[in-house]
Amino acid sequence: MQERDKPKSPVIREATPQDTQEILEIFNYYIDNSFAAYLEIPVGPEFFKTSHDESEPNKSEPYPFYVMEEDNRVIGLGALRPYLPFPNFQHTGVLSYFILPEYTRKGQGTKLLNFLCQEAKKKNMKSLLANVSSKNQASLNFHLKHGFVECGRFKDAGTKFGKYFDIVWFQKFLEESME
Repeated sequence: MQERDKPKSPVIREATPQDTQEILEIFNYYIDNSFAAYLEIPVGPEFFKTSHDESEPNKSEPYPFYVMEEDNRVIGLGALRPYLPFPNFQHTGVLSYFILPEYTRKGQGTKLLNFLCQEAKKKNMKSLLANVSSKNQASLNFHLKHGFVECGRFKDAGTKFGKYFDIVWFQKFLEESME
């Protein structure tokens, strides 16, 4: 295989307004077809504008959305934000990420997670949280495989597709404790 014939490795970068439609397609796919996104009704561009603004507790320390792009196509999205918008909680982050279904189980989720972990370290975060539906076995397994441990569970916290599901919280420490 010649160099120019090899598939390009995905690039992870900050999302731009031009990515909005592809971000919506990915997120709305998971709304319509899985327990990965908790909402039941597809969202429009205003959802990400509002969500993004709320993830910036102070403008001097922004928390952007990221996209994973391959061959000029957005194949995944990720977000990292503080657990709570208070200065004393800036060392704990919350992750969200979604990969187009045809790119799952090919290492792309791991690449995006590793990128978000590195970004968290740059922001002096010591641990990361992720919340996952108990009906999303693939994501539960993914987080356990990547060093997250279950640290809490809200029983029957939500419903989707006519079924109750738990919210399972996972935590991963990036460094030694501050104590």
